Amino acid sequence: MLKIIAKRLLGALPNIIGVVVITFLLTRALPGDPAAFFAGQAATEEAVQEIRVKLGLDKPLPVQFWVYLTDLVRGDLGVSLSSGQPVLQELVTRLPASLELTLAGLVFAVAVAIPLGIAAATRPNSWVDHLCRGITTAGVSLPTFFTGLLLAYVFYFLLGWAPAPLGRLDPYLSPPANVTGFYTIDSLVAGEPALFVASVKQLILPALTLGLFVLAPLARMTRASMLGVLSADFVRTARASGLKPSTVLFRYAFRNALLPVITTLGMVFSFLLGSNVLVEKVFAWPGIGSFAIEALVSSDYAPVQGFVLTMAVLYVLLNLAIDIVYGLVDPRIRLEA
Repeated sequence: MLKIIAKRLLGALPNIIGVVVITFLLTRALPGDPAAFFAGQAATEEAVQEIRVKLGLDKPLPVQFWVYLTDLVRGDLGVSLSSGQPVLQELVTRLPASLELTLAGLVFAVAVAIPLGIAAATRPNSWVDHLCRGITTAGVSLPTFFTGLLLAYVFYFLLGWAPAPLGRLDPYLSPPANVTGFYTIDSLVAGEPALFVASVKQLILPALTLGLFVLAPLARMTRASMLGVLSADFVRTARASGLKPSTVLFRYAFRNALLPVITTLGMVFSFLLGSNVLVEKVFAWPGIGSFAIEALVSSDYAPVQGFVLTMAVLYVLLNLAIDIVYGLVDPRIRLEA
């Protein structure tokens, strides 16, 4: 198993290298000059040139790339010009916030989409089936930033049920002691139930926004996969053998319909990591997505490169985890394939 995992990781190295090269070139092709931005509008050309030399932007592009690769091998992702902190430290600090939001949205989507897809498949053309189709159509049609703004407007501004969309905690509360970086978990570890409730309240609206975005493909794939399996011969044989309907539905039908759902789950998880960028800006969530957007606006190369590289590594690890889950769900599938 370890050899196979190592082989998969080595096979992903060319993709990571390609991401590094393309990201480096694209950041240099972006409009704007970081030196001019941080020097200010009133800066003279000499001051801008001095900053450009200090940042190494006066060197030829191959030399800049070689310096970047050398630092990358040492684990140095550079320094953010916006915050003055090392990019690696910023990413490590902000990544738990993004992962907590992404996992919360994914849990909500799975909890709603899979039962809804199963119910729609077992009752074709019923009101449940039409409800599933309506929800999936709405989920695909509405962009995440619009959904987030709409939820904040309705539940915070109009109804007053939700807290202000100002980050992970109310500004008057102090975050719990850092153990996992997840405020919901760390508050429980610290024995502060009030802080746990406050962090959950802040998490609900952004998690709903992300969950609605990926609920549609999950429910649609579950419904389609279950419809195909329920009409298979082995399911009809199981029913004719007198097995309980719940046994036929879950042990025989759902387990065989699970592989396409897992594939879709891996895809939507990667979508969530990307759509985090917009949702974090709407709800002022201090994750790596908002960090990358701020760096992109100010033409700060290092954070953008670090963000894209982090996403690429997470995507590789996600694909590896999906392959392992395949083997657990269906023993006929092996990682060697």
